Amino acid sequence: MRLRTGNPAPPFKTLDMDGQSIQLADFRGQRLLLAFFRYASCPLCNLRISELIRHQPELQRKCLRILAIFQSPLERLQQYAGRQRPPFPVTADPDGGLYRLYGVESSWLGFLRGSLRVGALATAAARGFLPGPMDGDKARIPADFLIGPDLIIQTAYYGTDIGDHLPLPNLRQWLAQDSPVGNGD
Repeated sequence: MRLRTGNPAPPFKTLDMDGQSIQLADFRGQRLLLAFFRYASCPLCNLRISELIRHQPELQRKCLRILAIFQSPLERLQQYAGRQRPPFPVTADPDGGLYRLYGVESSWLGFLRGSLRVGALATAAARGFLPGPMDGDKARIPADFLIGPDLIIQTAYYGTDIGDHLPLPNLRQWLAQDSPVGNGD
């Protein structure tokens, strides 16, 4: 079931890719982008991670924390998405427990639509993000959650295809005015 603006963010406890314990309560008092991705070698996912890394200094100045979740096992996560050395925690969720907790869905139509993102796929390939082994649910659609300091979801953004994430301008708008934005309300 999809979460909505105003819902308490479901609590969780997991390990990041470096083996550090991480839980939702760690983010109390801060603003959090909880970003769900597909699999670790997904070109569009790695393009988004690259974008978040590039904008990390700006986002960090605005007191945003980021936690990225992939459905790949840890070894594959370290081999692909981990190569970029994100300056934020990244966690493996191969059993899909966090995906179910946050209502992150699958859609073969979204898979097909996302496959038509020719420009984004070309950009990903130009940056060295080539397709690799597909772990987990191949039709998984990304989702982003903006969670306030009180651990209440301020935006639940469920993508419509495999490359659809909350646009950075929407994220900046939320950081500037601390109000809900997005498509999942």
